[in-house]
Amino acid sequence: MKFRYKILLVSLTVAIGFTACNLDINDDPNRITDKNITGTLLLVSGYQGTAQRIASGNLTFIHNWLGYWSNSGSFAIDQTETTYNITPGFGNTLWANLYGTLFDLTLSKRKSLEAGDSVAAGAAIILSARLWQDLVDTYGNIPYSTAFSYTVNPHPTYDDGKDVYIGLMKSLDSAVMFMGAKALVSWPNYNLPKINGVALTQKQWIQWANTLKLRLLIHQSEVNIFDEDAELAKIDATSAGFLDATVFFNPGYTKSTNKQSPFYANYGKTVADADAAPSVKANNYFLGLLNNDGDVRLDYYFVSPVVGTNYGAATGNPLNASGVGEGLAKGNDQDAWLSTDIESYFLQAEAIIRGWTSASYGGTKDELYQKGVSASFDFLGADASDLSDYLANYPYPGVNPGGLDTSTPDGELKALLYEKYKSMCGIDVMESWTDLRRVGYDILPNDGYLSVNPSKMPGTDSDKIPVRLLLPQNEYTTNSENALKQGTIKQFETKIFWDAN
Repeated sequence: MKFRYKILLVSLTVAIGFTACNLDINDDPNRITDKNITGTLLLVSGYQGTAQRIASGNLTFIHNWLGYWSNSGSFAIDQTETTYNITPGFGNTLWANLYGTLFDLTLSKRKSLEAGDSVAAGAAIILSARLWQDLVDTYGNIPYSTAFSYTVNPHPTYDDGKDVYIGLMKSLDSAVMFMGAKALVSWPNYNLPKINGVALTQKQWIQWANTLKLRLLIHQSEVNIFDEDAELAKIDATSAGFLDATVFFNPGYTKSTNKQSPFYANYGKTVADADAAPSVKANNYFLGLLNNDGDVRLDYYFVSPVVGTNYGAATGNPLNASGVGEGLAKGNDQDAWLSTDIESYFLQAEAIIRGWTSASYGGTKDELYQKGVSASFDFLGADASDLSDYLANYPYPGVNPGGLDTSTPDGELKALLYEKYKSMCGIDVMESWTDLRRVGYDILPNDGYLSVNPSKMPGTDSDKIPVRLLLPQNEYTTNSENALKQGTIKQFETKIFWDAN
């Protein structure tokens, strides 16, 4: 893996711009060098990079696989994606973009610590923890501990996914400690993420770290590599709790080339007001679920009147199918989300269902369920009356998908995760994919999310979507010895360590 500095130059009052350059060994003060690239400048780049990764067009295929989105009738279908017969080249760009942002954040942490700015280092750790976890949850074993030590190790070795999770938990412990330190006077200048329009307090940064720690615990909950009680006790000892509002970032997005808000640039409109994603349309599977539940969020997720398509159909999909709606693609200057209260509330509710009582949560499981659904409606800009009607019709544990026995912990959990699935469309598809793999595909009431392409590659035991991506081709080309040590990887059989299904 080889990376360049990708520096984000920000004008807080107008817009953002980008420039990429190689490190220069000269001392010319008029040129960008390793000496004048500060940890805080890289941190600002990390905010933007993280926002781009969460809203990335690289994730469209997962939206399609999970039944949220589908292909337009105006475009030929992607045979590789719709047959699930993916190749190592399929995940190249996703891998490279995640590592590119992580390079900035890793260097930001190092440079910030060297400058005595432990609070900035803590912020870099918190941002990077989410992206590292996404890499493990997508590819399994990855270069982690030696990923960016190029001068001594130009071909990074792979860490077991379990070990990366353990390392991330420890790094978040460090982030909590750093965030408890006294900030430098300059901290407000680069503390750019906001909650309710106000820069995060250090306590809220700790809440964010705690929420990511809970995310790690929840993802591995079927295999238990951690002592959950001990980890939750450490979270409780911070006296900060978990996020109870969405973290947004907006350095001045505007209607200009390369300066639009990431999600809108990928799925809304171009600066010329053309459809930015003309091939991305509503999936009839998801529309059917929401219509069956009387869930008005479909009119916010998609352009009304909502017309859907069948994923994997080579012909017959309507030309007037609905694209991404204004509940998600709000405008070229919309705030980018970095972490949502929707996810935080559902994670906390699941922890309670699992009997984890060593932390102080933001309510009972019933209350947290309602908060999660409420946060989803609020995020989309849905009417308060629609929310009240929905909660009146579906009090905790919500909709009962596929006739689950919600009187049992398993049924109760899957009913909760079904509601979470409906709330994550366009917002955090990685989380939905992980939930299905780690807990079970019967979270969804039927298998209508599967591609209808008659040439689709069958799974090893049933027709399911892939449980992972293959390692990217670039790794086999530039880091072949270490990549080959991971053995033969199959998209239906080689599971991520936490996948107990």
